[in-house]
Amino acid sequence: MTTFKSMHPTAAKKIVIKLGGSTLEGLNKAFFSNFKNLQQQGYDIIITHGGGPAINRELEKQNVTSSTINGIRVTSEEAISIVQSTLIGKVNPALVHELNEAGIAAIGLNGFDGQLLQSEFLDQHTYGYVGKIKKVNTDLIHLLTENNIVPVIACIGATEDGQALNINGDTVASEVALAVGAESLLLVTDVSGIRIEGEYQAQATEELIHQWIEEEHIYGGMIPKVQGALQVLNAGIPSVQIVDDRLSGTTILSKELVK
Repeated sequence: MTTFKSMHPTAAKKIVIKLGGSTLEGLNKAFFSNFKNLQQQGYDIIITHGGGPAINRELEKQNVTSSTINGIRVTSEEAISIVQSTLIGKVNPALVHELNEAGIAAIGLNGFDGQLLQSEFLDQHTYGYVGKIKKVNTDLIHLLTENNIVPVIACIGATEDGQALNINGDTVASEVALAVGAESLLLVTDVSGIRIEGEYQAQATEELIHQWIEEEHIYGGMIPKVQGALQVLNAGIPSVQIVDDRLSGTTILSKELVK
């Protein structure tokens, strides 16, 4: 995996790893091994996660319908309690347990813990109980990482009056990465990065990605992944990596790093 010089030489280097719902349910030994390797290289690592498959199963079990608009899950008042209990009560502790079992000190968090993800409604009329982040409590994150503890953050935000809000997983990952000044954001998916004409690419640029989309080398479900990666780059993260659960894949570089 490509690494880069820290933007803040006096501070520990930070990487945010975003685990998607399907990937969460199939982490292998290689993931934990490469995770430890990153720690040994001096990186502080922060994990954010969703839990789409687990949420879908629970919604179906309780006969609660759900839909998406622009890739965002419309979350009713009935659904938010299910999303909250599933992510905080099941998915998050299961992931923390896996990390601890692998010898990685980790602690589960969500938006309520220490006002970690201070949030407000994104657009209640359109999306229901879906939030956007106003502020990330970076002091809490730094306190944990300085003590070699990995924060594992579920994508639940909290309003000032204590209302839980469902927040898009990629949004939480990018907001946390920006708030802590991360060097890189790793989007862990079920594929080993961007594949062009049968070959996975080690690196890519914004210009190449636009070209590959135009030439239809990038298509289907990979399009929203790379578009999301470009949004994060443009927001100020130096590099975004689309990787598999071995943490290997394609590094998408910002224009500054390309130069």
